[in-house]
Amino acid sequence: MESTLHRQLKLLYARDEVDREVLVRGYRIDAVQDERLIEIQSASLSSLKQKTLELLQTHAVTVVKPLALRKRIIRRDRPDGPIVSERFSPSRATVMNLFDELVYFLPAFPHPRLRIEVLLVEWEEHRVTKVPRRRFRKDYRVTDRVLCDVASRVSVETPRDLLGLLPAYPAAPFTTRELADCCGIPRWRAQKAAYCLHGTGALARAGKRGSSHAYRYARGFSPRRRAA
Repeated sequence: MESTLHRQLKLLYARDEVDREVLVRGYRIDAVQDERLIEIQSASLSSLKQKTLELLQTHAVTVVKPLALRKRIIRRDRPDGPIVSERFSPSRATVMNLFDELVYFLPAFPHPRLRIEVLLVEWEEHRVTKVPRRRFRKDYRVTDRVLCDVASRVSVETPRDLLGLLPAYPAAPFTTRELADCCGIPRWRAQKAAYCLHGTGALARAGKRGSSHAYRYARGFSPRRRAA
């Protein structure tokens, strides 16, 4: 079922109803803006990969990825029941979270007709308590998400734009451990960032340091700022 967040974002990109839910090449498109197709993807980008590849053959496409900069969690014991708790989630997304999913989307990115627009937003997440069938499963299900505010937008169209998502740049050559320490992120996210940057040509391999790959900035991709 479509979330309130998804409907709100469609209105953000296409006020006119005729420009929403348009059929193109057999696919239903969220919105059309100045002949550019807009696809809003709250779920994983991997599920949008094949659709995007086919649409790019004939159209310019913008993939909109909302990320929760701040999330207010509202919980009920049943969908139509009273609120039993409200709190803000301690997790806060940044543009670096894009790398978590871009690893599965690289066959489509970069492309001269493709733009990825990251929206850092605040939303309410409505949850209903459930009994998990297995251990370590969530004890709730999400019933809706509601947009509260759009804090910022970041457009990514080229490998250089992707490199620009890094908050700081380690001196080359560097490993993913040094990238993680420099950017203040977990190493597993630094590994995904390095994979994407290498896969799009912004980074090049520079041998190995122990069991880890070392990276350098590819020719023409020298960063504009360095880590202290």
